[in-house]
Amino acid sequence: MFEHVTVLREEAVAGLNLKPDGVYVDCTLGGAGHSRLIAEQLGPSGTLIGLDQDQMALAHAEERLVGVSCRLHLVKTNFRHISSAVKGLGFESVDGILFDLGVSSPQLDQGERGFSYHQEAPLDMRMDKEQELSAYQVVNEWPEEELVRILFEYGEEKFSRRIAKMIVKERSKAPISTTLQLVDIIKQAVPAPARRTGPHPARRSFQAIRIAVNDELNAFRDALADSVGLLRPQGRISVITFHSLEDRICKQFFLEEAKGCVCPPTFPVCTCGQTPRLKIITRKPLLPTDKEIERNPRARSAKLRVAEKI
Repeated sequence: MFEHVTVLREEAVAGLNLKPDGVYVDCTLGGAGHSRLIAEQLGPSGTLIGLDQDQMALAHAEERLVGVSCRLHLVKTNFRHISSAVKGLGFESVDGILFDLGVSSPQLDQGERGFSYHQEAPLDMRMDKEQELSAYQVVNEWPEEELVRILFEYGEEKFSRRIAKMIVKERSKAPISTTLQLVDIIKQAVPAPARRTGPHPARRSFQAIRIAVNDELNAFRDALADSVGLLRPQGRISVITFHSLEDRICKQFFLEEAKGCVCPPTFPVCTCGQTPRLKIITRKPLLPTDKEIERNPRARSAKLRVAEKI
């Protein structure tokens, strides 16, 4: 099993200020690395709730967490449903919530899932294999302008219009059904000088399509909003992001929730009644060390932010 972002994983768990008898939610079970670290610090009266929409991740987590002393609940769900999942287990509030966003290493390493632009596989990219929408539908059925939008917004791809145009041209001849077919089309659309420098020419496009398939950014916004309401006072949210879009959402959300009065400075007294709900613990995000990045290149873009319920 590929262990990724080990240093930030430990920092993220430490940021939760774990109590042996507390209730904690790991919103992204993945390889269960975070969950294992949390569970090892909880006693028999502590509770760990693990969420994941990937059945394979749940099965692996169940194996990896065998023998933990705390109470354990593993739930198959998208983390945007964190509130209903937690309350469905009989808990009204929790002491800490952890997010480790993006595709887990096991998902990337399983070529047949279609997340990787290095391996031939059906165009899939679903984190929940039971959902209907897959990368195949996005690539072959979505209008050109919608493809331009997601490539630009979700992938921050400057050649979004060229790539979308090429996708539409090629799919008019025959369906685009595999990852390497799509990679070849993207390479045709990207100018040769850009292909020779920087990251893989398909990286941004694959990221954008994956985000669209799984509605990742909206799910994250929903989950953050519900998480604050679930936290007990002094409870913490710990978030590891892997690209600027997620990090921007997290940063802006924390800043908004940490705001107090927003009345104009000319007002003699506050009339808005707004009080901060969060205290930001990490004024600047924590980053992986050079040694971590050298050992694991996938960690290079990781950032950790932590906030506490007031």
